[in-house]
Amino acid sequence: MQIRQFKYATDNFGYLMWSDRTCMAVDPGAVTPMLEFAESCGLDLALVTNTHHHPDHTPGNKEILKKTGAQFLDCKRFSDGHQIALGREPVTVILTPGHTMDSVCFAASDFLVTGDTLFNGTVGNCFSGDLDAFFYSLKKLMAYPEQTRIYAGHDYVQEAMAYARIIEKDNPDIDAFLASYSRDPVVSTLADEFKVNPYIRFNTDAVKKLLKDRGLARETELERFKSIMEVY
Repeated sequence: MQIRQFKYATDNFGYLMWSDRTCMAVDPGAVTPMLEFAESCGLDLALVTNTHHHPDHTPGNKEILKKTGAQFLDCKRFSDGHQIALGREPVTVILTPGHTMDSVCFAASDFLVTGDTLFNGTVGNCFSGDLDAFFYSLKKLMAYPEQTRIYAGHDYVQEAMAYARIIEKDNPDIDAFLASYSRDPVVSTLADEFKVNPYIRFNTDAVKKLLKDRGLARETELERFKSIMEVY
């Protein structure tokens, strides 16, 4: 499975995913660059979908569907574990409520498209208000192999690392993460995230000590996650 990242607006990302020339667009805000790339590579853009229905992730839907005649897959209608066939390779849908209740992620051969659930260096705001759901969604993503690449919905890397320094000022891995930061594409691995992303580091001794020093709930994974989300 192959993937190409397309930036649009200020910091949004959309993606083309393809195998055997059959292609799916995810959050297709960059309509013209996506179509030009697909044409130059001889790709059949057959499917269009979204990671969730926030308007900054759906602005290109109508235009790209009109120009291609592709089939629209409504993320609100997916079931967890649903398989989308792209050529000979499947894309697996992961239901990840939390940022919104209709949030989904897409898992392919060695990467995840995570929308606004998991960013490079941080996580999304819990606009749904359901921190329990958000926690279990992140746990699904955290279970993937550590070398899995993370393709997110926005480029928040610099802001995320500035905030990570506030939370874990002595974290020695932040400098290396920033040194490896590239804008083309913006991507990290789960291994990177376990080193620097404070919102999924709730099982580390450093975060446990941080919560203990602040007198915050920390007995279970869920309590530690909620403490970090609610305070930071």
